[in-house]
Amino acid sequence: MIKLFRNIRKNLLAQGKTTKYLKYAIGEIILVVIGILIALSINNWNDIRKNQKYEQDILFLINQNLDNDSIQLTDRLLKAKEAIELTNRLVAQVATENYGDSLNFWMGKIITFERFTSQSSAFEVLKSKGIETISDNDLQLALISYYDEDLSGVYQALNDVEQSFKVDWFPVIKAEFSDFKWRAYCVPTDSKAFFQKASTLTFFNFYKDNRYGSVHNIELALEKISKIKNLSKKNSR
Repeated sequence: MIKLFRNIRKNLLAQGKTTKYLKYAIGEIILVVIGILIALSINNWNDIRKNQKYEQDILFLINQNLDNDSIQLTDRLLKAKEAIELTNRLVAQVATENYGDSLNFWMGKIITFERFTSQSSAFEVLKSKGIETISDNDLQLALISYYDEDLSGVYQALNDVEQSFKVDWFPVIKAEFSDFKWRAYCVPTDSKAFFQKASTLTFFNFYKDNRYGSVHNIELALEKISKIKNLSKKNSR
C-alpha cells in the first residue's frame, strides 16, 4: 500500500500536481499512524489477556492455600470451643465436690494447645509480582488484611495458649499428676487436694480466657477467608 502511494506521488510530482501530491502524502502518513495504533492496540490487548490469565491462575493457587488454612483453622476452632465447654463443665462439677474420673478425661482435652501454619506460598508469589496484579481493590485489601493482620492475631492467640501451658500447666503436670496422656487424660495424684487448691481453678479460668482469644481470632480469619473466596468468584466472572 505504501509503495503504491509512493508511485502515485512520483507521478503527481512529474505532472506538477502539487496539491494532489500533498493529499496523497498526508494520506500515506495517516495510514502509517493507523497501522501503528492498530499494532499498539493488539499488543495492549495481548498484555491485558496475559495479565488476566496470570490473575486467574494466582487466585486459583491462593484459594487452594486458603482451603488448607480453612481446614486447619476450623479444626483449631473446634478444639478451642471444646476446651472452653469442658472447662465450664469441670468448674461446675468441682463446685459440687464431685471429683469423678470424668474430670481426668476432660482435663486431657483442656490442658493442651494447638499450633497452626498458614499456607501462604501463592500470596508470596503475588507480592513479588505486585499486589496491583489483582484488579479488584476490595480483593487486594482483603488479601493484605488476612495475611498481614488476621493471621498475626491467630498466631499470637495460639501462642498465648501454648505459653500458658508451658509456664502454668507443665510444672503442675510434673508435680501433681500421677499419669498424663496428651489429649487423652490427666490424672492427679490426689484429685480432691488438687481441685481444692485455689490456684487450680485460677489456672483453668485463665487458660479458658486464652482460649476465648483463640476463638475470636480464628473466627475473624475464617470470615476473611470466606470474603476472599466470594470476591474471587466475583472477579472470575
